Amino acid sequence: MNDDDTKRIATALEKLREGQKLQLERQLESLELQRRQFELVQGQAARTERIQQKAEQLQDRSTRLVQGSRKFVLVLVPLIVALIIYVSWLIFRLSH
Repeated sequence: MNDDDTKRIATALEKLREGQKLQLERQLESLELQRRQFELVQGQAARTERIQQKAEQLQDRSTRLVQGSRKFVLVLVPLIVALIIYVSWLIFRLSH
C-alpha cells in the first residue's frame, strides 16, 4: 500500500463516518418527531376520554329526568282526568 491508497482509504472512512453521523442525526430527529406525535395522540386520547365521561354523565342525568317525567305524567294524567270528570259532573249537576 502506498500513500495514495492510504489517503483514499482515510477519505472513504471519513465520508463513511460523516454519513453515519448524518444518519444518526436524522434518526434522532425522526425519534423526536415520533415522540411529539405520540404525546399528541396521548393528549387527544385523554381529551376523548374526558368528553366520553361527560357524555355518559349527561346521558345518565337525562335518563333520570325522563324517568322522573314519566312518573310525574303517570300521576298527573289520572288526576287531570279525575278533575275533568268532577268538573263535568258539577256543571251537569248545576245545569239540571
